[in-house]
Amino acid sequence: MATPPASVITIDCHYEGPEKASAYLIIEDGRAAFVDNNTVHAVPHLLRAVTEHGLTPEQVDYAIITHVHLDHAGGSAALLKACPNATLLAHPKAARHMIDPARLIAGSKVVYGEEAFRELYGEIEPVPAERVRTMEDGECLDWGTRTFRLFYTLGHASHHFCIYDSGSNGVFTGDSFGIGRTSHVRPGASFLVCSSTPVEFDGPEAHKAVDQIVATGAAWAYVGHYGSFERLPECARQLHRSIDQHEAILKAALAESGDETALQTFCEPRVRAALEDHLRWVGVEDAEDDLAWIGGDVALNAQGLVAAVVRARRKRAT
Repeated sequence: MATPPASVITIDCHYEGPEKASAYLIIEDGRAAFVDNNTVHAVPHLLRAVTEHGLTPEQVDYAIITHVHLDHAGGSAALLKACPNATLLAHPKAARHMIDPARLIAGSKVVYGEEAFRELYGEIEPVPAERVRTMEDGECLDWGTRTFRLFYTLGHASHHFCIYDSGSNGVFTGDSFGIGRTSHVRPGASFLVCSSTPVEFDGPEAHKAVDQIVATGAAWAYVGHYGSFERLPECARQLHRSIDQHEAILKAALAESGDETALQTFCEPRVRAALEDHLRWVGVEDAEDDLAWIGGDVALNAQGLVAAVVRARRKRAT
């Protein structure tokens, strides 16, 4: 089992428990950059990682968000307050929600509810527009001896990009390379599964995003949930299978006539059954531990499929 490059540090954000959400600190010639920043509650963990590696918040040049979902971008304003020289890099569609987060907050409350939203995400403040830089598809950024290449990946969200890092020969994948657990963080077979969370799941685009990531030739995928994965073609085979499973559930749900509550009841047990089947197929022996770790995503993935059914119904109606 290979060791990930030392210049990339995985930070446990302690989101909904240990080792469930990753942020990444990249160190380059006495400077630092973050990829994804989780929530305001995670910012102390991010800043501690900086100081533990002999740097100061003033030496942070960039905070990069793969997409605007709050478990990846919710800590942006707080992190930039603490790192006065940092610039936020974001997809153009994500940037506007960082500058004015009102719609983002409202949409997240619909998914999680007011009480859970406050507990998970706290206060979301705007990021000053002058500290935000938008990145186009294929745009490159030179930073020290490294080059970051940003490329848009749809399927999970329409404002998602991934970052290829020449210094680590790795890709920071956000949620475009699924979610899973690796043998680096617990015994047993590594696995990755599709993330079809609300509200923009698109199966064909999710397949395409996986292929885009593998096509970089990267040795490492730095996944948002959770940690660094190697042997990307093998990972991709798992993900394509899992996406196919979710697309099959979506196809079956499209034939149903119930409301959103009924659709959730239809999808949720099927998503869980698909997950259990996938873990067996991958070779996970102690599935109960992994099912407990990923359990909350079953309901969220089902919600994403329900949202896709609702979109399809509206499209038919018009």
